[in-house]
Amino acid sequence: MTHPPAARALLASALSVTALLATAGCSVGDEPRPRWFSASASASGASPAVEQPAGSGAALTEAQAKAALVTEADLGEPWGPTGGARTWRDGLLKGTTEDRDCRRLLDALYTEEPFGAPKGPQATSALDDGDTDAQLRYRVAAHPPADVDRALDWMKSLPGRCGQFTVTTTRGVVQGVEVRALPLPPVGDARQALRVTLAGETEEGELTYLTMDLAAVRVGEEAITLTNAGLDEVYAEVTQKAVQVGAQRLAEIRKQGRAQI
Repeated sequence: MTHPPAARALLASALSVTALLATAGCSVGDEPRPRWFSASASASGASPAVEQPAGSGAALTEAQAKAALVTEADLGEPWGPTGGARTWRDGLLKGTTEDRDCRRLLDALYTEEPFGAPKGPQATSALDDGDTDAQLRYRVAAHPPADVDRALDWMKSLPGRCGQFTVTTTRGVVQGVEVRALPLPPVGDARQALRVTLAGETEEGELTYLTMDLAAVRVGEEAITLTNAGLDEVYAEVTQKAVQVGAQRLAEIRKQGRAQI
């Protein structure tokens, strides 16, 4: 779940970006989080898993990738089909910071592609939480296993490399960022997840507190990428459930595909 008010204040204070940001962080517990955005039109998973044979069988077809997606039926109410990308994506996730790994993390959060462009069939689903306005995006795509494993190792290093840093958005707003590991169920061949929080203010002086989970799992020659983010409650349990259901479904579809060869 999201941080309690005291933890949010500690984040802004520890970063000491500016007096303005520190004040914003301390105000989180006193004021409701803003809902200034709207839908537009258009830890490590170190627990061992049962190893599945990587590289066995042909890559998934596009139809199989679509069948492996997590949908609103898996998560239940209040989740439903998305109404469009949230405007906070451009307002809060596009920015610059000095450290190269931290910049790469920001790019991965914005593009939702920690492994780079897919090398084969892919499918994506997007869902909105009707109660909190959180948005979950889930992708199944073919990637070389070695590339995925290198990216997962990089993600694992980020709480140490980019545990706390600052970012300046393209609109000139300074935000304090905290990165922590997020545990995942022991599914797939390899897995990793992060919880990233960004605290700052809009150009109009409104407090913002964005929470974003980034989770990734390799299942054979395919990879799952998930983001779960919002300016209100973002439940880690939803991220973990989607990963577990999705990885098990993808493994079963891969198994069925091998049986048909």
